[in-house]
Amino acid sequence: MHQLQRRRSLIMESCSILKWEADRVPPLLSSALEKTVQKNEYMSSQLRKLRPDVVTIFHSSRVPPMSIRQYVARIFKYSRCSPSCLVLAFIYIDRFCQRTNVWLGSLNVHRLLIASVLVAAKFVDNGGLSNAYYAKVGGVGLHEMNKMEMKLLFDLDFRLYVTPEAFNRYCLHLENEASTKEEDLRRCRNRQ
Repeated sequence: MHQLQRRRSLIMESCSILKWEADRVPPLLSSALEKTVQKNEYMSSQLRKLRPDVVTIFHSSRVPPMSIRQYVARIFKYSRCSPSCLVLAFIYIDRFCQRTNVWLGSLNVHRLLIASVLVAAKFVDNGGLSNAYYAKVGGVGLHEMNKMEMKLLFDLDFRLYVTPEAFNRYCLHLENEASTKEEDLRRCRNRQ
């Protein structure tokens, strides 16, 4: 128990966005995921002939009707996970994509997110909620949830620890993604 509390406090102390209100993290995460999906889908359409899409257990047969922003908000509200848990989930998604050469897209982002939040919550938030509960929150079946959790853990080689320095780099990345999006919006408004 002492190790878990120590991990949580190191993570919480290292990230400036976690010093803001907890409600600030879900929109930052949504923004970063939306931007990544948009960029990857553009790149994927350009490179489809050179590199076929890799289909995984995380891929849906169709794009979910819920936006990424709505899905992140739903997970944050009903899972009661900490803001640091959402940042860890983002890190796990990035690690998964790097290790497996899977591109984050509209067909896999939702399922990767719920599996990553589940794993992160078990790692830093005492994992008090069951897989069945996360499956319900995420809109997937329990059997699928269990399979996605195992696939993610094995593809991450069960390496869930994140150094405070790495955690802070990802926090800064989320902050920069948000500020870049705000700057782009300002530029668009100024052109009108």
